[in-house]
Amino acid sequence: MKGKRIWVTGAGSGIGRAVARALAAEGASLILSGRREAPLRETLPDAQIEALDLTDAAAVQAAADRIGPIDILVNNAGGNLLRRHWHQLTAEAAQGMLAQNLSAPFLTSLAVLPGMRARGGGLIVQIASMAGKHTHPVAGPAYIAAKHGLVALSASINNENGIHGIRSTAICPGEVNTPILDLRPQKIAADELARMLQPEDLAAAVLFVCQQPPRVCINEMLVTPTRNRANLDLASAIAALP
Repeated sequence: MKGKRIWVTGAGSGIGRAVARALAAEGASLILSGRREAPLRETLPDAQIEALDLTDAAAVQAAADRIGPIDILVNNAGGNLLRRHWHQLTAEAAQGMLAQNLSAPFLTSLAVLPGMRARGGGLIVQIASMAGKHTHPVAGPAYIAAKHGLVALSASINNENGIHGIRSTAICPGEVNTPILDLRPQKIAADELARMLQPEDLAAAVLFVCQQPPRVCINEMLVTPTRNRANLDLASAIAALP
């Protein structure tokens, strides 16, 4: 990672913060983005900070122009809602969710691709979700739709830009113990949180992807807790069979 210039979005907390610190520890030069400057400074005080609204196309392009050439983009920014289900959603809330979880990584990818093509290569890591592979109702429809779109976005980058030496990886984690869980309608017990994936686990996954040689494209990576709560009821019923 020494000498690599890496732009990480959503770097002010959770997975993004862990990813940024892990990459910096390996010698990379980091550019951090999110809505607020203070949490980004807390993540890495010496990093280049680009605080902006990642759903604003003009702001994203202006940031990309200021940042200049990069080797790797990690699209981590995203979020969810407390009132996330069909009977609770408003049109405004749904649009916000789609913008935050799909439009933002679309815009940043769009902004960096021309430079990567000009330089003959680059890597984009999309932090998606297992909600982008399945439709478990706990995630809510707007989040599910956006993350499915993000997985498809990543695949389309590889379809069109592999010939230019550009790779995109969609990392799809199951439950991760991050502040986004505070927005779950049902609170989660501390012992369950401890069994989930932790931010540093996803940082290790991102680091692994980033360390692959340019000839290797990891299209998708699915990462779940060993004790996967999505399977818990069914697995328990099977275990109880005579």
